[in-house]
Amino acid sequence: MYKKSASERMMEMIIGTCEVTFRADWVTSLKEKRMVLKSLMEKTRHKFNISIAEVDNQDNHKLLTIGFACVTNESRHADSMVQHVLDFMEKNTEAELIYAEREII
Repeated sequence: MYKKSASERMMEMIIGTCEVTFRADWVTSLKEKRMVLKSLMEKTRHKFNISIAEVDNQDNHKLLTIGFACVTNESRHADSMVQHVLDFMEKNTEAELIYAEREII
């Protein structure tokens, strides 16, 4: 049986990551923010089967900062998937997208 070298194995796993921040000016409390955040993250997680979590601004009730990641074997697919997730998230919340930083590793 042929065994792949470490460099060959590493080239097969591509990770797409993104950190995205939304501004929700109408949110008045951390409790309300958690409800908006939980709904958005659950919808996104179930639609795309990705890893997703709140990664920053936990104490600021107006800002929602979410990080998500996907794993695939092609960088083009990872980039496409990250873009589809961003589009989906933007369409499924009233919050305004103010920042998105993506990386394909």
